[in-house]
Amino acid sequence: MAKKHVIYKEDNWNMITAEIEGVRITVREISTEWGEDTYVLNGRHELMDWAEKHFTADKYENAAEILEKFRQL
Repeated sequence: MAKKHVIYKEDNWNMITAEIEGVRITVREISTEWGEDTYVLNGRHELMDWAEKHFTADKYENAAEILEKFRQL
């Protein structure tokens, strides 16, 4: 059974969630602007590599907060 974590939530239509099932981590990024993007990552190391490249300060104003939540998984 997968365990769901809310990484960031602005409202019901703008959020980032992570589901952990074994070593597989599924990240869903839902936005009213872009729609829904799903990323499947194999392990925490791959997750952190992806997150540090994807959530940069120039693209996301609260990137540091999002990265810290990913580190806590």
